[in-house]
Amino acid sequence: MKKTGENLFVNVFVNVIICLVIISIFSVSLAGEVFTFSTAESDKPIYKGNQQKNNISLMFNVYQGTEYIDGILQTLDKHNAKATFFVGGSWVAKNQSVLQKIVDSKNEVGNHGFLHRNHDKISLEKNKEEIYLCHDMVFKTCGVKMTLFAPPSGAFSPSTLVAANELGYQTIMWSKDTIDWRDHDKNVIFARATKNLSNGDLVLMHPTKETLEALDDVLAEIKRQNFEIVVVSDNVK
Repeated sequence: MKKTGENLFVNVFVNVIICLVIISIFSVSLAGEVFTFSTAESDKPIYKGNQQKNNISLMFNVYQGTEYIDGILQTLDKHNAKATFFVGGSWVAKNQSVLQKIVDSKNEVGNHGFLHRNHDKISLEKNKEEIYLCHDMVFKTCGVKMTLFAPPSGAFSPSTLVAANELGYQTIMWSKDTIDWRDHDKNVIFARATKNLSNGDLVLMHPTKETLEALDDVLAEIKRQNFEIVVVSDNVK
């Protein structure tokens, strides 16, 4: 009985030591993780532009809807307005001439990753890879060095923000979402884009049939409310 009691004591003691070691390792790892991905002020995403100026920006996230881009560019030109097109690298690879049209029309180009991945679910290195591959594809296609990054689906993590910042990018979100990729109703899109506008609003859109149909009225209404329509980089200064 004495021997059994001693063995039990030893087993309990060893297990306690093992648990303490595991907790210690986990604590150090967690502390390192928090330190590695803590976001500085410069890393934080931008949801709205300068609220001291009466500027509004339209943002088009582009992975599809190529057939509507010519019409969007023509409508913007009609209103002497410019927008920011956040393009996916894999889209650019297949539509280089369309990207060149966007650039030639003096609209702004931003980075939307390469494969439309969920950036909140990938590592720091994979975030960098997605952003860089798109950056490289656009630069090789039209010579533009982008500085604005819009995460696909608005999904980001602290490592996304760090990756973007280290590559010289500001992470851009939005203050108004038309949800035009889901709700194919030009009247709904118009209302979401123009209701309760305020200085610095960033309006998210996509190249869809209904967005193109609504765009002429959207641009006219923004001007009617005495706002200036500017590209995102001018809005966030």
